[in-house]
Amino acid sequence: MEGQVVGREAHQEVQAEWVLNHQFLRLHEETAADAPKTEHPYEALWFLSYDQVSERYVLHLMDIFGARYSETLGYGTREGNQIRFVFEYPDGPFHTTFVWNPEKDTWEWLMEQKDKNGKWTPFADLKLMRIAVH
Repeated sequence: MEGQVVGREAHQEVQAEWVLNHQFLRLHEETAADAPKTEHPYEALWFLSYDQVSERYVLHLMDIFGARYSETLGYGTREGNQIRFVFEYPDGPFHTTFVWNPEKDTWEWLMEQKDKNGKWTPFADLKLMRIAVH
């Protein structure tokens, strides 16, 4: 996965696998070993699932920033090839959108946050490309 986070280049490795009786898709995101040394190291676990009762997706993020942000779940709905999640964090709302591009076999991972003036601003724009695992 490559792109920008808060205006800085980001190079991440993401592994995805179904876990817990195929109820959750676990995404393990980590700064790539060959990322430039100037890049801030990052690691996160994302757990994505679908709740049949509420008819919405649920996304749980746990990362290096600790419990404060992991207590907020993201709730999402699917429209076509995208799922848009809304997180109501203590310091304001945040959107995470996954967009599938079937022609290119890629995902785009877009994030935006609401600033103090109520304007939505870009946080991240990342592209996920499949790599062959040998």
